[in-house]
Amino acid sequence: MNLTLAEANRIIEGAMAKADELNIRISAAVVDGGGRLLAFQRMETATWASCYGSQGKAIAAVGFGQPSRETQARADAPIIQGIIAAEGGHMIPSQGALPIVRDGRFVGACGVGGGTAQEDEDCAAAGIATL
Repeated sequence: MNLTLAEANRIIEGAMAKADELNIRISAAVVDGGGRLLAFQRMETATWASCYGSQGKAIAAVGFGQPSRETQARADAPIIQGIIAAEGGHMIPSQGALPIVRDGRFVGACGVGGGTAQEDEDCAAAGIATL
């Protein structure tokens, strides 16, 4: 079963609630299983760059089927760079996004930008935990 818009919005709400708890300002993105944007929000005063970071990290998480931090360690590898180039350069292999798995299938990912790498990942985890 694919992610619904209502589920994606609930994930974002959960990520934003965690950001409030951490006293940080973030952007949060949820992409579907094909890496296409399903839902997005940017908190007031979150940096404009967090918009791109959240989406790019989410695309990397779903594209590689693993937390974006796992790809970060080998981001300079030719195969990773080749995939990023072939995909159009939208992937950002950096910590802050987690895949969403349902019934053993990758159905999307939540990516967050605006905090530290660990804070971003914690917000993504909190959002996904709302499902």
